[in-house]
Amino acid sequence: MKYTRLCRYFAWLVLAAASPLLGQSSFAPSMNAFPSANASDSSSSVDPILTIRKRVDEVNVLFIATDKKGKFVRNLGQNDFTFLDDHKPPQAILNFRRETDLPIQLGLLIDTSGSVDSRFDFEQQAAVGFLQHIIRPHFDQAFVMGFNSHGVIAQDFTDNAQLLQTGVHKLRAGGGTALYDAIYRACRDKLIKDKSEKPIRRAIVVVSDGEDNQSEVTRMQAIEMAQRAEVIIYAISTNNSPTIQRGDRILQQLAETTGGKSFLPFKIKDVTKSFASIEDELRSQYVISYRPADFDADGRFRAIEISALKKDLQVRARKGYYAPRQ
Repeated sequence: MKYTRLCRYFAWLVLAAASPLLGQSSFAPSMNAFPSANASDSSSSVDPILTIRKRVDEVNVLFIATDKKGKFVRNLGQNDFTFLDDHKPPQAILNFRRETDLPIQLGLLIDTSGSVDSRFDFEQQAAVGFLQHIIRPHFDQAFVMGFNSHGVIAQDFTDNAQLLQTGVHKLRAGGGTALYDAIYRACRDKLIKDKSEKPIRRAIVVVSDGEDNQSEVTRMQAIEMAQRAEVIIYAISTNNSPTIQRGDRILQQLAETTGGKSFLPFKIKDVTKSFASIEDELRSQYVISYRPADFDADGRFRAIEISALKKDLQVRARKGYYAPRQ
């Protein structure tokens, strides 16, 4: 019997050593797999249990649909859309649903550089009103980050609107602008996806003029980190020029590549309307869960394309994702 148990043990070691090469499975013995040498014959006759857990490649995408007037369309079904992953239809669609009540994890990133000083107080008030409306106690969470040359967490994740308000009012304007660093670190340090989590809305709202003169990372590195964290970026421009500026186009790129939207509130009162539009959008989303075709865990970027079959509808979603590296 001891000889048999030893054989089983060495067989398990071989499988365990091979598991990293197999990639698709992990091996673990049960608590009763290797009974002690002093166990009775009746207990030692139990065969070892080998648990095999296969990796499931599942992609979750939040998206919105609007009509030709830009109004949200909330009553569509799976058959109203086509889905492509890496230019191919998914191997299997696992779930499709209208998602108006997913928990939200939100980062509010407020530019505190000297260039935004003229509208800073009003933007703080508008941001506070937004957080009070969108964060539901015991369900959603948000954090507040101010950034100029460096990003500072004024209030960490909380569902307490009063604490968030205090965090916003702690911020003081002045200094340079490290926009890309702020987005990169907010996604990496606060919002990176835990693969074990249930679906959740991760979003960043950036209030900035879009001009960066201090960051250590590039714009594309900030976008890539947001895509890896599956974070939607919404941007509210603080430019008060009647024409679209370079910073406005940068904010637009940051938003569109992650499935979000940028807002250009030329009048100061329109800042509040921009926050209200973001709140409405976060309550008007669909989610599709699918298994990609020809999936390879090679770490490369895979494009996502979602289209509405009705010609007068438009779909906005993130442009893609990075496959996990095995």
